[in-house]
Amino acid sequence: MSEQKSLLVFAHADEAVAFADVEHLVSGVGKINASVALAGAIADGNIKNVIVLGTAGVVGHAGEDRPSLDTIYQVTKLIQHDFPLPSADVDPTGEVLLDDYQVTMATGDVFVSDDQQRAHVLSLGASLVDMEGYAYASVCQRFNVPLQIFKIPSDYADDSASIDEWEEIAKQKSVQLREFYDKHLV
Repeated sequence: MSEQKSLLVFAHADEAVAFADVEHLVSGVGKINASVALAGAIADGNIKNVIVLGTAGVVGHAGEDRPSLDTIYQVTKLIQHDFPLPSADVDPTGEVLLDDYQVTMATGDVFVSDDQQRAHVLSLGASLVDMEGYAYASVCQRFNVPLQIFKIPSDYADDSASIDEWEEIAKQKSVQLREFYDKHLV
């Protein structure tokens, strides 16, 4: 049996552009793509832990506690925002590295880009929103694999957020994620 390794995961290739020289998985966007790709990679074996890097939208109000677009946060609790029935919160089980930058993130299969959606997600207690995190955490929980999720905000998940601009922003954020990876995760 080969040595166990860490699995680095991104949802979208643009989030991974600064990691061309590092082995990684691009799962695809959304909960189904994230679940299938990650479950397949873990089932193939020898994964000791999963590290997810990527972007997320900020749902907090302007002010002191609002996440910054230039800070990397560690997600320590996940909820679903687009599921009509109550679903269990999921907590990643990997080591907490960013004591002062821990957040709750909501996941749903929609790019949150208007004030009404953002307000709904905020009302659930989340600071960030993405489209894969809850799925990654659920899969890792089922396989009993430690997970760490680190996100850098790309937008404010409101009327100013644009899916058309997101790809270019994600490429820029990838450089910041690589600096973080080299400093804290290698």
